[in-house]
This record gives sequence, structure tokens and C-alpha cells, in this order.
Amino acid sequence: MVKITFMGAGSTVFAKNVLGDCMCTPSLCDAEIALYDIDENRLKDSEIILSAINKNVNQGRAKIKTYLGVENRKEALRGATFVVNAIQVGGYDPCTIIDFEIPKKYGLRQTIGDTLGIGGIMRALRTIPVMEEFAHDIEEVCPDALFLNYTNPMAMLTGYMQRYTNVKTIGLCHSVQICSETLLKSLGMEDKLEGRKELIAGINHMGWLLEIKDKYGNDLYPEIKKRAAAKNATEKHSDMVRFEYIKHLGYYCTESSEHNAEYNPFYIKSKYPELIDAYNIPLDEYPRRCIEQIENWEKDKAAILNNGQITHTRSVEYASYIMESILTNKPYKIGGNVLNTGLIDNLPSDACVEVPCLVDGRGITPCHVGRLPVQLAAMNMTNINVQLLTIEAAVTKDRQYIYQAAMLDPHTSSELSIDNIVKMCDELIEAHGDYMKHFHLK
Repeated sequence: MVKITFMGAGSTVFAKNVLGDCMCTPSLCDAEIALYDIDENRLKDSEIILSAINKNVNQGRAKIKTYLGVENRKEALRGATFVVNAIQVGGYDPCTIIDFEIPKKYGLRQTIGDTLGIGGIMRALRTIPVMEEFAHDIEEVCPDALFLNYTNPMAMLTGYMQRYTNVKTIGLCHSVQICSETLLKSLGMEDKLEGRKELIAGINHMGWLLEIKDKYGNDLYPEIKKRAAAKNATEKHSDMVRFEYIKHLGYYCTESSEHNAEYNPFYIKSKYPELIDAYNIPLDEYPRRCIEQIENWEKDKAAILNNGQITHTRSVEYASYIMESILTNKPYKIGGNVLNTGLIDNLPSDACVEVPCLVDGRGITPCHVGRLPVQLAAMNMTNINVQLLTIEAAVTKDRQYIYQAAMLDPHTSSELSIDNIVKMCDELIEAHGDYMKHFHLK
């Protein structure tokens, strides 16, 4: 029997999407589903919602079990075929609040703070020790399982698992499969969606739409560039940063503008506050979303359940398609986060890169891309530097690597002096308490 273990099952909406997809898939619908979390209330919410989906769309064929707390983690994992990871270590309160409020004292503002920047660094450092524990358990009780990581910072966590554990790991993000559709719809080019051909490669949240052609093989970029420039010049909208990428770098990228606004030194600048409004950048966006989700959860839960009439339609999330492909040997193409084993020639071999991958009964086979345009590789490298140094800090427990990761972060270094970067890091480490116990000063 197939067993799917979901780590961080208290992420109810995401668990609903991924596991609901599995229940809609013939080769997965009778799987054993293990829900693991350390939050009893959220785990119970997920069990109720998933049990309702199982009853309504799957005739109750899946076998759903819950596992609460660290003491039950190994049993949740035992014998798993697939492990889906969606944990958030430290949650909104206190850790996300700390990640945003302390940097503000130093004049450093963020939008999302979960992938790069000082927020991404801190999130990785408190998450990697938990991932290490997961890896030890997986290696013991389900050594052949495929670990599907959805947790951010994607490249840091996935890169750590791929380099420092024996767990078969793929990093997954939904921004790849919606990238070109989002772009074409936003530019009024919906008629080009059907049959389009594309190539995306780079790193997570900064993968590049290297090629986009219509079903006849015509290059769509000339028209895209013309329309994107016109839209940025005439209206304020939510994707202005990525349209500026098209103008200045020649290519569109995978993740949203509110994310990419903080992955570079160009847009969030205290010396030029007018840029925030000019490029419609939503500062403190992630805390705002967290507060809204917390306040509205009970109402959202009731809406999801809909008096027990909840149903589900298979989504575009990769997880169920990967599982199906491996079990049935039905080929499927994904954009996956993998170690750069000669896949992108002008990025380092220890980087975690996002490239097209073929999935079938043999597993996941990444595809060789070649060289990125030099300006795109250079942009990726500014992020990879931070990712590699943060992983180094987590593995060595050396505080100096944390300072260096922050010093090389493009947004942080454009705003703060080295002395203030060090002071900010020290304050963040101490504020995170036991989450950063390995880095506390003696």
C-alpha cells in the first residue's frame, strides 16, 4: 500500500489541496495518509476537512491517521512512500514578528521575508535543525521515500537536504507552472495560452522564462516586451517589478513582484522612498497576510467545510502528479529544485537550481539547460551567495557565516553598514531564543 506522510499537516489549506489531489488520483486514492503536526488544534482541523473530502469524493477509500508531537513523528514516517513537507518553524508569533520588527529598527524593510534577505536567513537557520531530525528519522524508518519539500526558503532547505542527508529530495513551488499563464493574461494575450511552448530555468523564485513561443513556434517575447513596457508606463499594478526585469534584463521571472522586490538592491531603498509607491511595493505584506489568515480562520474553515458538503477538484500542484508518475511510469514534466549536477553551466555545482525535470517510474531526472544569459546568472548568483552561506552557517554552527550571508544579501547590504548588519544579526539570534540556541554567544 502507498503511504503518504504530510509533515506540517496543520497547514490546512495546503494539505487540503495536495492530499485532496491524491484522493482524486486513481493510483493514490486508497493510500494510507499520515497527518503529522505539533499543533493539536490545527491537526484536528485538517483531519476533519480531509476526512470530509475522503468521504465526499473518494468513497472513504483513503485511510487517514493523525500523529501529534515529536514523540509520534517516527511512527508517522514509518514505511512512507512519499513525504510531503510544509512545516513552518516558529510560526507567525513569535518568529515572523521578530524577523520583521527587529530589522525595522535598523531601517531595513521587507515584503515577504521567507526566501532571501534577513527574514529568509533566519527562517532557514531555525528550520534546518528540524529538517535534520526529519532526515534521521526518514533514513531509519522509510529510507526509500521521496521527500517533496514545499517549505521556504526553498533553495536553502532543499539544498541542505540534497547535500547533507541521504534523503531523496525534490523541491517544489507552484510559481513555475503559473508563470507564463500569469504573464500572458496580464498583458491581454490569452489567445496565446493554448499550445504555448516555454523553457524556465534558474533558481527558486528567480527562475527565468528563457523562451516562450506560441503553438506555431513564433517567439512571443517581442510583443511581451512592448506590452509590458506600455503597461508599466501607463498604470500602477501588482507586477511592476517583474515587468521592469523584462525591460532591463530581457526576461520575466517566476515569482511575484512582491517577492522579487526584496531579492535585489533596486527597489526598497530608504534613500529613495518614492520607489515604494512608484513600483507599488507592499511592505510588510507577509505579516499582513498572517494576521488576516489568523483572524479569519474560523470563518474560512466553515466555508471550506460548507456544512460537510466539501468537494475537491485536482489542482495544478505538482505533488500528486509526481507520485502518480512514479507509481504508474506515466511520464510527466515538472520544474523542480535539484542540486546543480552540471545542469546550468554558469552556476555553481553546490547550488540548488530550478530546472525542467522528467518524472517517470525511474524517479526524477533533471534536464541539462546549458548557460543562462550572463545577466540572469549574475542575478541568480547574488541570491545563491546568501543561500550557500546560510547553509554553511546551519551545518557548521559558525555565527560568522550568518554575518557573511547578511552582508552579501543584495537588499540588506544596500541599506545597512557592516557594523549594523552584525548588530542586527546578533539581536535577531538572541530574540529567537532556543530556535537559534546553537548560535548563542558563550
